[in-house]
Amino acid sequence: MKIKKFVKNLSVGLLAVAMMATTLTGCGEKKDTFTVGFDAEYPPYGYMDENGEYTGFDLELAEEVCKLNGWELVKQPIAWDNKDNELNSGSIDCIWNGFTINGREDLYEWSVPYVDNSQVIVVAADSGITDFAGLSGKKVGVQAASAALDVLSDPEAQKALADTFAELNEFSDYNTAFLELEAGAVDAIAMDIGVAKYQIESRDDGKFIILDEHLNAEQYGIGFKLGNTELKNDVEKALKTLKENGKFDELAKKYGLEDMTCLSFE
Repeated sequence: MKIKKFVKNLSVGLLAVAMMATTLTGCGEKKDTFTVGFDAEYPPYGYMDENGEYTGFDLELAEEVCKLNGWELVKQPIAWDNKDNELNSGSIDCIWNGFTINGREDLYEWSVPYVDNSQVIVVAADSGITDFAGLSGKKVGVQAASAALDVLSDPEAQKALADTFAELNEFSDYNTAFLELEAGAVDAIAMDIGVAKYQIESRDDGKFIILDEHLNAEQYGIGFKLGNTELKNDVEKALKTLKENGKFDELAKKYGLEDMTCLSFE
C-alpha cells in the first residue's frame, strides 16, 4: 500500500511539474502585439507595394518602434470613416496613418506631432485653374472623413470656398479620386500635400499640379484611445530613440518627407 501510494504521489508530482514547464514555455513564447490601424491606400504613409506587402513611412516607423519595444507589429487596414469604432472596440491599438491632430485635440490621446502638413488642391495641368477663385462652379473631390473634408466643412476654415463649388464629392480613397480627376468626372481634389506629391510624382506624366494656395496648415500625430497614456508613452520613448539614432530621418528621406517632419522632444 505504501509503495502504491508513493508511486501515485510521484505521478501526480511529475504531472504538475510537466504542466508548470508547459505553462512557462508558453509564456516565454508569447509575443506582445501592437496593432496599427491605417488607410491602405494612403501613400506614402501607408499602402500596398508592388509585392503585395503593406508598407509606407508610418508603417516602417511603427515597425522600428516595435523592434525597440519587443512587440510584434500587426498592420490592420481599416475603412477611414470607421476608425473610431475600430479604436474604441479594441480592434486596433492606435490610428497611425497621416492622422491630423488639429481640430481633434480632445478626442484622442495624442503622441507628439511628427509631420507638418497642409491641405492643398490638385488639378489637371491643362485645366486652366490657377487659384482658388478658379474653383468656382467646379466639381471637387475629397476623401470621406478626411481632414480636407473637415476644413471644407468648417465655417471658420474654408466652408465659404466650398460653397462656391458646383459639387463636393466624397470618395473612399484618393486613388479613386485621381482616377475620377483623370477621367474629368471631377475638376479638382482637396487633399494632404504629402499624399498629393506622392500621387503626382508616382505618375510622372506631368498631368497634375498643386495650386500654390493652401487650404490650411496642420500636424500629424499618432492617435490612441483616450486615457491610454501608458501605451502612448511607450511609443514616444521609442520614437525619441529613433530620432536620436537617425532612423527617423532616414525613413523620412526614403519617402520624400524630410522637409515636412517636425518630431521634437525638447
